[in-house]
Amino acid sequence: MPNRKDLKQSINNICSDMFAECVAMSLYHHAHEENVDALLSSILAIRNDFISRISHPEPGMRKKDYYDHLANSFTEQISEIIDQISNLSE
Repeated sequence: MPNRKDLKQSINNICSDMFAECVAMSLYHHAHEENVDALLSSILAIRNDFISRISHPEPGMRKKDYYDHLANSFTEQISEIIDQISNLSE
């Protein structure tokens, strides 16, 4: 299991890539500004939420189970963001 610093760095890298992808889609495909702003806000909210959750694990839960659940939840939310970014061009 990676340490907290590596997890935070991975989350930051993934969120910054999603942020850049969203900005690029808005510039090249002339997406609606409201949709882009909402996606950018949600990316930042996801990043802040998961970074804080790494620092403060749930008491009473095994660490491995907690971080596995955290990783699965992050993957699901990022997948939804990717789908929304791909729908910006439509």
